[in-house]
Amino acid sequence: MSERDGREADRAVPVLMYHAVAQRPAAATLGLSVTPAAFAGHLAVIAAEGFTPVDTATLAAAWRSGKPLPERPVLITFDDGYEGVHRHALPELVRHGFPATVFVTTGWLRGEHDAGGAPDTMLDWDQVRELAARGVEIGGHSHTHPALDLIGEDALRRELGLCREIVAGELGTVPASFAHPYGHSTRRVRRAVREAGFAQALAVGNDLARRRQGPYALRRVTVRRRTGAEEFLRLLHGRALGRNFAVDRCLTKGYATVRAARRLLPRTG
Repeated sequence: MSERDGREADRAVPVLMYHAVAQRPAAATLGLSVTPAAFAGHLAVIAAEGFTPVDTATLAAAWRSGKPLPERPVLITFDDGYEGVHRHALPELVRHGFPATVFVTTGWLRGEHDAGGAPDTMLDWDQVRELAARGVEIGGHSHTHPALDLIGEDALRRELGLCREIVAGELGTVPASFAHPYGHSTRRVRRAVREAGFAQALAVGNDLARRRQGPYALRRVTVRRRTGAEEFLRLLHGRALGRNFAVDRCLTKGYATVRAARRLLPRTG
């Protein structure tokens, strides 16, 4: 391994995970939303701190090939596909010239594929196409947002395959990236994501992404409504992540035990 390859292997990259961008989101998305003003402020901080946003496919391709990344790379990602990403986030991304990735739950988006169950107002496909045309990578996030590690093989493959097929059909481009619903995955799920044709996938983990995590479990840090300016700066620089997410990690460990027990039950689908 060359010295440059060694540096890239050890590179830690902040991958920011957003959900809704809205002034008055639905109650179900309130905690994981940010206001339009807060989001605009976050992008201003990214620019002022000298970070260079890249999309998910670019990061994964660089790590796969060993090609260098910018000096301070950062990823801006959105899960689910809320309408405010188009209304509020897109103008700010365009103003700064920043790429991003939106992972869409295809059965929640407005239009002919709508399967119901969306927790808030979602994007429609014309808006998704405009996002893509403006340089936003569109990735998959399943069709109906189940916990993929708790469903059977047939249902798992249907969720992944239908999501990929719908995005490809609507955009004319096959999505390369995927984000695990709820951030959870197992070896079985990651294998299915790969077999479905996705080249990389993001989890949560509330930690910086590193190449050694593998292309199907890259970690992200959660940006919430309660994330203040100082905390956002710490997230961006990867400082004090253990303290920031101590409660989340305790809850995650407890929930992991519950999920492991549930996986022992017979799966349907």
